[in-house]
Amino acid sequence: MNFDINFLNSISSFLTSALAILFAISIHEFGHAYVAHLNGDDTAKNMGRMTINPIDHIDPFGMLMMFLIHFGWAKPVPVNPYNYRNLRLGNITVSLAGIAFNLVSAIVFAIMSRFITSPLFSDIFVAMITYNIGFAAFNILPIPPLDGWNVLATFLPARIVEKMYAYSNYAYILFIVLMFSGKLTYILSPIYGLFLGLVRLFL
Repeated sequence: MNFDINFLNSISSFLTSALAILFAISIHEFGHAYVAHLNGDDTAKNMGRMTINPIDHIDPFGMLMMFLIHFGWAKPVPVNPYNYRNLRLGNITVSLAGIAFNLVSAIVFAIMSRFITSPLFSDIFVAMITYNIGFAAFNILPIPPLDGWNVLATFLPARIVEKMYAYSNYAYILFIVLMFSGKLTYILSPIYGLFLGLVRLFL
């Protein structure tokens, strides 16, 4: 009987985490696409990426990282910065949009948890808050091709940006090394704590 209960609890925990991860991924990428649209670029919209359907946004390895360490990434939304009405402003707002949508989502779930106190929903709220903050914290890192880097690149000379993008294909290797060495959690913990402190203002 205990085995059955533990098994059911494990399944429930897995499904709750999966739901929260899929939501965090979808709202993040939708944020990029929607703000790009507001800036005058409909590339993502025309390619069907301005959606909260997770199937259109999942990166398998990035999702696996979300399960393992609560930090990860999705398939980048395609944008054409030259369609922005203001190139610099567009780059900054579109890059920060996913992070902002994750944080706003975490705040919304925090507020909901104050009014819906049923144990049935408590685990879901915790997972939604945890993974949305984790996704925001990871993506704000100034490492290509993450959002934090895209913001930083707006202010850097073109030659430096081009050189860094040439190494962006090795980012996955860097993330794996950082993860297994424990350095990734060490780097992200202060950022996560800062974002969590913001969300706690609404608890």
